[in-house]
Amino acid sequence: MAQDIVPIELGLPQGDLVTLWAPKWREDGEEWEAFLGHGEDLYGFADAAHLAAYLRKAQEHDLTDHPAWAQVPGLHAGELIPDDEHRFDLVGVPELVAEEPDTWTIGELAETVAIVRSLADVCELEAVHEVLDSADGFALLNQGTYPFQGRDGEARWNALAKVVIDEWDKVLDAIDAVVTQPEVDEAALTVAQAELDELETEADEEAAEGEQAEAEEEAPTGFWAEVGIDPIKIITSVGEHYTLRCYLDDKPVFLGSEGQIDVFGTPRALARFLATGEGDSAEDHANDLSAVVTWEDVVAAATNGDLEIEVEQDNTYVLTGLSDDLAGGVEQVDPYQLELAVELITDSAQWAEDESAEKALAKSESLGWLVSFVIRPDPNRLAPSAPFTAEVESWEKLVAGFEERLRAH
Repeated sequence: MAQDIVPIELGLPQGDLVTLWAPKWREDGEEWEAFLGHGEDLYGFADAAHLAAYLRKAQEHDLTDHPAWAQVPGLHAGELIPDDEHRFDLVGVPELVAEEPDTWTIGELAETVAIVRSLADVCELEAVHEVLDSADGFALLNQGTYPFQGRDGEARWNALAKVVIDEWDKVLDAIDAVVTQPEVDEAALTVAQAELDELETEADEEAAEGEQAEAEEEAPTGFWAEVGIDPIKIITSVGEHYTLRCYLDDKPVFLGSEGQIDVFGTPRALARFLATGEGDSAEDHANDLSAVVTWEDVVAAATNGDLEIEVEQDNTYVLTGLSDDLAGGVEQVDPYQLELAVELITDSAQWAEDESAEKALAKSESLGWLVSFVIRPDPNRLAPSAPFTAEVESWEKLVAGFEERLRAH
């Protein structure tokens, strides 16, 4: 997209419409902001193809004086599709404030209110300003969850929510009233639609080729790949542990039973157990992995002395040090290490039919939001803010619960 002119999608009562937004820029010592429109009208289009068709034939509108405008009419229609960070669901705001004021909710609401303020400024919608100025919580959204914590924060959030429930229709009506969907040249629309169709076809073909290439390049080899079971290594505060895990119908299954994972201090100790059944749980507990059709192949290889237990890097899980890293914030945490640790903890919890990990790591929870932001950072979302005491406590509780699940031999 042309520098500083951005395609956006607005979710309005009349439907989802695409338009252009020029965030604030300075020119001749003055600050400007604009949307695609003219006079009192804000132009909105059903999709990127209609937007492209209009731009290629348009003569006069409020963006023609923008410094970057000359690049816009020649853009491919695909470049006019708003990305996820520039899709604003104005109609969904009442549902949003019905949620708890967690990081995810506050972040999405802050972005939506910011674009609404811009629309109100540019289109001179006093009714919208009146609504947004009627509760101080609207002006504090960009500070994250902090202003909405504690008793005062709860009251502030409730006041904001009440304004939305009672007055948000005024906001939607005011914006809806200035939106116009201009007619577009049919020939230009046909060309723009063909560009999008071609782009979609190319994307499908590239995805298919990529999947095939990935399958060919990453196809596992060796004994463990053939039996579909993986040796895994777990490093905790008390040392190294070795065990086995596989997936049946995409569900994790560990060496162990009744929610307890059999772990061993060395690969040799694990191999000896598999060959002889020696160990505290050999007679008293069934082994969930014995249900795997290739399990007898593993036992036979171990009995014959042919079994080599080698752990791949992606199956090495380091739980130590993550609490201190999380306490230091997003930049202190190794995303790869954290993602693997989360995988191990959630796999074991799912296998044991324990929902506590899933609940603690949900994005609506402070720990879940911090973890998701570390693993998949998004510069367009509000970053989690310190202190991270509660998040660290939740993480340490998850790790402690996992360690209690280990049945050491």
